[in-house]
Amino acid sequence: MTGRITLSTMVFYGYHGDLPEEKTLGQRFVIDLVLTLDIAAAAATDDLQKTVDYTQVYRICRETVEKDRFKLIEALANRVIDRILAACPIVDRVDIVIKKPSVPIAGILDHVAVETSKTRADGLPRTGQ
Repeated sequence: MTGRITLSTMVFYGYHGDLPEEKTLGQRFVIDLVLTLDIAAAAATDDLQKTVDYTQVYRICRETVEKDRFKLIEALANRVIDRILAACPIVDRVDIVIKKPSVPIAGILDHVAVETSKTRADGLPRTGQ
């Protein structure tokens, strides 16, 4: 039985962007995440060890946004996904949306976002990444 676990509207403060202001002042980043996995064993046994620990997934997202630095939110999204797939072998697919509400654009808009996904079959991160 395939299931999806969703972590919605996680908000973190990070220093991602190409402009000097983004690198020094930082800003909020909002992440929505969907994990696809086989939940049959967890559903049948009510055993946490048979599913993904979403507190660990939250921690991975927080640490990646708050400690790493990227010019592009595309690179940030890729790093978050790779770390989740490496840490959570039960997860088959990760879908992510990263929103950047305070973009330095001379105009009015809610946010800029990147949406992407990766499956375990797409490969895990290489050593040292």
